Amino acid sequence: MKTSEFRDIIDYKRIKADFDTGLTSEQVKQRMEEGLDNQPVEAPSKTVKDILCDNIFTYFNLIFVILSVLLILVGSYRDLTFMPVIIANALTGIIQELRSKSVLDKISMLNAPVSTVVRNGEIQKVPSKELVLDDIVIFKAGNQICADAIVVDGNVSVNESLLTGESDEVSKKKGDTLMSGSYIVSGTCHARLEKVGRESYISKLTIQAKKTKKGEQSEMIRSLNKIVKFAGFAIIPIGIILFYQAYYLNHETIRASVQSMVAAVIGMIPEGLFLLASVALVISTMKLALGKVLVHDMKCIETLARVDVLCVDKTGTITENTMSVSAVVNVEEGDDDDRIQGLLSDFAAAQDSDNETMAAIKSHFHCPAGRTAVAATGFSSEFKYSSVTFDRDSYVLGAPEFVLKENIKRHKDLIASYSKKGYRVLAFGKYKGIPDGKELTSAVEPICFVIMSNPIREKAPETFRYFAEQGVEIKVISGDNPVTVSEVAKRAGIKNAGDYVDATTLTTDSAIKEAVTKYTVFGRVTPEQKRKFVRALKKAGKTVAMTGDGVNDVLALKDADCSVAMASGSDVAAQAAQLVLLESDFSKMPDVVAEGRKVVNNLERSGSLFIVKNIFSLIIAILSICFGMKYPLLPAQISLISVFTIGLPAFFLSFMPNRDLIRGKFITNILLKALPAALTDVLVVGAMIYFGNIFSVDQKDIATASTILMSIVGMMILYQISKPLDVLKMGIWVGCGLGLICCMVFVSDLFAISSMSNRCIMLCINFSIIAEPCLRYMTLIMKKIQSFFFVKEEIND
Repeated sequence: MKTSEFRDIIDYKRIKADFDTGLTSEQVKQRMEEGLDNQPVEAPSKTVKDILCDNIFTYFNLIFVILSVLLILVGSYRDLTFMPVIIANALTGIIQELRSKSVLDKISMLNAPVSTVVRNGEIQKVPSKELVLDDIVIFKAGNQICADAIVVDGNVSVNESLLTGESDEVSKKKGDTLMSGSYIVSGTCHARLEKVGRESYISKLTIQAKKTKKGEQSEMIRSLNKIVKFAGFAIIPIGIILFYQAYYLNHETIRASVQSMVAAVIGMIPEGLFLLASVALVISTMKLALGKVLVHDMKCIETLARVDVLCVDKTGTITENTMSVSAVVNVEEGDDDDRIQGLLSDFAAAQDSDNETMAAIKSHFHCPAGRTAVAATGFSSEFKYSSVTFDRDSYVLGAPEFVLKENIKRHKDLIASYSKKGYRVLAFGKYKGIPDGKELTSAVEPICFVIMSNPIREKAPETFRYFAEQGVEIKVISGDNPVTVSEVAKRAGIKNAGDYVDATTLTTDSAIKEAVTKYTVFGRVTPEQKRKFVRALKKAGKTVAMTGDGVNDVLALKDADCSVAMASGSDVAAQAAQLVLLESDFSKMPDVVAEGRKVVNNLERSGSLFIVKNIFSLIIAILSICFGMKYPLLPAQISLISVFTIGLPAFFLSFMPNRDLIRGKFITNILLKALPAALTDVLVVGAMIYFGNIFSVDQKDIATASTILMSIVGMMILYQISKPLDVLKMGIWVGCGLGLICCMVFVSDLFAISSMSNRCIMLCINFSIIAEPCLRYMTLIMKKIQSFFFVKEEIND
């Protein structure tokens, strides 16, 4: 039953409880029975049945099943050797999706498992899922609102940026609505729950967050999809025509017709390429997990390897998360240090430790003079201050630019002297009036300056040096003073760290667009500006990675090409990000980039081996149709070639260390690497068929010779793409060669390898000799074409 229906049935006045007493146990039980509790919504993720169906009942699996049935019907059981690869591919997809389902189902944007509630006149703590409609819940600074509610007593400042996209902190008083999913920044209130469970705003948002986004694929996966779609479009008409031609025109037996058709079709399907890509990404994910890096979305491994702009924060990325008070500088010489220490201690005692700055201040100033606070506002990320009102006066602690206003001119040199050394400067002073958490209406009269510092992370200079060497721009985006951030960035070794700007001056989209390409350091940035920076960089053609750790970073993380969160920050940010640094150690980033480059570069190299077979099969199939000849190879022979010149070497080569820069498009690179060997295969096999028919060589002999020729070309291209050779690569090459020979000699019947006539042997030797210079010159031509593509791409960029 929905809340609105319940309201219509039950008299609201009768159930309405005073905020001091709350609901009774009977009222709570009644609402539980009516289903008006705050149980989390079920995610619309795939069921296990859906995952199994989606991976088993695919288009290509249907094709392979049909081909298998045809082979079984004609009794050609040995030609079923392609099935293990298909089964392994389906199992890998199922395992991947089950793992993804597990991660998605654990996402809960609601970071409030326990709530403080008033029931039967007593304050209790209950699981948030056991809250019911009309419960009176007590919210205070740091709490996330667990269901839509109305304030019935008290005043709070709320951050709704996660929900609305607006970074402004909103003041809420009696009668105002609290939206579930937002956070209490400061203050305490009693609120009555108005919408719970599925009807609450956060529930609707959670459903959207848990949905798997369709079509969000990396460049490599998109390229593989294009290849597969083309193959899927081509195999049906080609397969039908080949069977018709063999059986009806060439009068082959039905078994021979099916065998040649199946060989051509499976030769055109890159069945092992997706398996290889999936396995490579899964293993990389597992390897990163061992290094305390959690991957939510495997595509980000590749995306991060292609990133050319990395947006980072100062605190927690360049510096340690911990902050300390380095000094207190009095405005008036001779001012009583003990008085100021006591005043700051009283101020700190009235505040909550809800951020690193206040935690450091409370730790340093812990000798209160005994003043009693009558009101306090927590730190506002928009107006950059916190405040405490005592019996007679109010005091403010915050960013000098925001709280001193026109008074900053007298202290500009002092502030600049510390900012240039990388310190963070806070102004502490008396305020005429009562601060309400919004913009101050007049300037604060400073009493002293509190000098704060964050130590530079030990490995930060090394990490940023790595990114500079890799051609990745660093953009430092921080809420602190731009001069301070710039100095810290310089000490961390960030390139062009002296180019900084105050984000408060960037008031238009055009100003942001110009600034993101001109400056390296951005200070006084609001959460909404972070999102605009990311969008502006993407519009400028950049591939952007964003690091963050707070709720206010979620919007920017969602918009970035690759999002990275620190585990020490907000759970919401960690759940929204594609990558989570479990130890909050930014120095792990080069390892992630290196892993991504290894995957992409090795798959470009290994994937070209698969495409060789696909291009060859397509061209030979078309030539067979055009010239009315039988497809020369059998399915078992295709499988033999695939195992030792494609599958096994591609698998081992895909895990070799490779930190090379990624250049060009994946599909262009893979095709240009595959074409020389594919065209060489077409030439020598085509010549073998042509001259074999002239010299009346038996079709079985031609098939065996074609298998040997393709194996030789396969070993040559394998040798070529393995360069630079080392002991391990040479071992792979020799092992695959020996495997081919052993299978052809010892299990020849399984792979349809027959003894050849002398004429066939001579032709095979001749075309084997021709294959080497043919492959060499084809490779040189393709290198020229590849260089042209790279130059053209650089000009376009």
